[in-house]
Amino acid sequence: MSWTEVIIEIAREHAEGLSDALMEAGALSVSVEDADEGTAQEKPLFGEPGMVPTEAAWDHSRVVALTDVDADQAAIVAEAAAAVGLSQVPAFTTRDVADADWVRLTQSQFAPIHIGKNIWVVPSWHEAPDPNGLILEVDPGLAFGTGSHPTTRLCMEWLEAHLQPDESAPGKSVLDYGCGSGILAMVAKKLGAQDVTGVDIDPQAIESAKLNAERNACEIDFYVPDDFTASKHADSRFDIVVANILSSPLKLMAPMLSGRVAPGGALVLSGVLARQADEVAAAYAPFIKLSVWAENDGWVALHGTH
Repeated sequence: MSWTEVIIEIAREHAEGLSDALMEAGALSVSVEDADEGTAQEKPLFGEPGMVPTEAAWDHSRVVALTDVDADQAAIVAEAAAAVGLSQVPAFTTRDVADADWVRLTQSQFAPIHIGKNIWVVPSWHEAPDPNGLILEVDPGLAFGTGSHPTTRLCMEWLEAHLQPDESAPGKSVLDYGCGSGILAMVAKKLGAQDVTGVDIDPQAIESAKLNAERNACEIDFYVPDDFTASKHADSRFDIVVANILSSPLKLMAPMLSGRVAPGGALVLSGVLARQADEVAAAYAPFIKLSVWAENDGWVALHGTH
């Protein structure tokens, strides 16, 4: 089976409406791209991960609609143009899309990721490059966090550097607040933490984290915030609290997150750009003194001891 893509370049104010109209007219899928991508006029719309862009398209947008190969592409474009009130049918080009093994093609884009000294994040369809390493079997999914983003790497590297099993003391307790896929909680568990808890506002992330923990034989409690405050951990304080979120919510949560750190415990924050480090540290100053532990590609991890 094969398909045909229809490519239309159009002004920003029409891009979103035309995309919806193309779907109504018979397109199988539609995407919007920056038509100036790769040039000096390229314009980024997205900032920090998770932030919603203030604009829905680019000044010079490219709308790409996927259609059946035998569809009447001209009729689809004409119907969509009329639906959004364009005075004339926009010019368009087409290109063939050959059939492929899309599953294998997608999987080929995700190779094992080596993090820190000994951590490997390995998709289920790959063999672990180092079977003696700390292996996390995690497939890319809807919940953010496979170790590829610098902020996730920073937190994983901090845990590897600071959370080593101590034969003279019981395993430490760890809270991963904003756990996403659960990857930081799993690293903590595999590094010897005894009591590990993950919290996220997204129920879908919690389900993903539970599945990942089960796949990796990690016993971890995962909660949405309301369930967390009603759980056995309602009043718990943890030896390590790690939060890889974004600077704005981290600042708002300063009293709460600091209050979850046990005496002598450590707080680790990421999701913070280097230029935001001082303001985040200032928000936590009444509770815990934070400093930059490491930087990766413009992002930092902050840490401090209660």
